[in-house]
Amino acid sequence: MTEPAPPTSLPPLCVADDATFWPWLPWTRFAEWPDRAATVVIVPLAGMADWGLGHPLDAEETVLMALIRDACRLSPAAKRPVVVPPLRFAFGADPGCAFAVDQPAAHALIAEVAASVAAAGFRRIAIVNSSPWSEEICGAAARDLHVSRGLALFQVHLSALDLDFHPVRSRSRRRLQTLLTALYGSEPEAPAPGSTGGRPGAWGHEPVGALDGAPVPLGEARAEGAALLAAAAARLAALVADIRDWNPPVAGTLSP
Repeated sequence: MTEPAPPTSLPPLCVADDATFWPWLPWTRFAEWPDRAATVVIVPLAGMADWGLGHPLDAEETVLMALIRDACRLSPAAKRPVVVPPLRFAFGADPGCAFAVDQPAAHALIAEVAASVAAAGFRRIAIVNSSPWSEEICGAAARDLHVSRGLALFQVHLSALDLDFHPVRSRSRRRLQTLLTALYGSEPEAPAPGSTGGRPGAWGHEPVGALDGAPVPLGEARAEGAALLAAAAARLAALVADIRDWNPPVAGTLSP
């Protein structure tokens, strides 16, 4: 029996910029790091879920890591952030979520990673989160870590960059689907009959349904997706630059 030939190449564990991804840097680089106090460490947080867009469960991470990679490449070499591996086990509030954890576990995971970053001498951490269900947890973790460890914690959500996965409040689901089509290089699967989502029946009822209407074809999605990613990456790069340039208030003074 002839075994199938192995693939010529394997996809990377995650999409990242070679110059800024923490696991791909040697310890000698960290030992000689010029300005740890001002360097921003990005902690990506992505859930896995079926968002009704016709693409795989890792849609959040696919968008998130491509966005962070491109934003890092826009930063000046002397002011680039450092990016840790994505946290893939996030809180999930919908039956379509996969590998989800409860809120205490999600909070503890963020705290453990932040503590490791702090042990390496970095003080500015930006949690860049793609999951709508994790936004409140990010806020709670940021406040708790600022109080308990004196870290400067910031949070950036994809929903603030017009890439919102939320099934009800989002006005960018079609843009996300188009971007995912471009990133995967394949058109979304057709939704199952009767799976399209309507508006919520009551407050707090936020079901994930398939996106109504025809998706953007692959050829058009490649061009539209590139523009969407470039615009969001520029906004994220500007936010990271603002975080780096932020000056903490002097003890004993009030800041506006």
